[in-house]
Amino acid sequence: MPKKRFRSEEKVRLFESCCREHDLKITPQRVAIFKELVSTYEHPSAVAIYEKVKRLYRNISLDTVNRTLLTFHKIGIARIVEGSGEPKRFDGNPEPHHHFRCVTCGKILDVFSDQYREIEVPADLSEQCVVLTAVVRFEGYCDRCKVSSE
Repeated sequence: MPKKRFRSEEKVRLFESCCREHDLKITPQRVAIFKELVSTYEHPSAVAIYEKVKRLYRNISLDTVNRTLLTFHKIGIARIVEGSGEPKRFDGNPEPHHHFRCVTCGKILDVFSDQYREIEVPADLSEQCVVLTAVVRFEGYCDRCKVSSE
């Protein structure tokens, strides 16, 4: 399934609507952090976003950027893409999808597949727990690292 492309002004309207829905102030810093997050498919870390946003807002702290991204995750406009022992990476794509992570360079790619859209929760687990999400994460070598490992 191809990625759905939203125009920038559409993304900002959705962002503002979600902030209002969760009683979050729409500050220029939050808007800048959100725009940086959704402007790339690279799944940036808080540090990567901080480095770009601090050019506009010299007094912004890394802690502010990190807490803002965690808030975005909490209200559902960003997702955390975990890696084994790596810093958290964030994804601003709201479309349902999974991820591939290169174990050598850390590159993260989106995986769109109807096959993984509706993962069935095992009966014994659903009897014990309430499952909110099921995530598939593929790991291996990206094209660049696959060539260098051969």
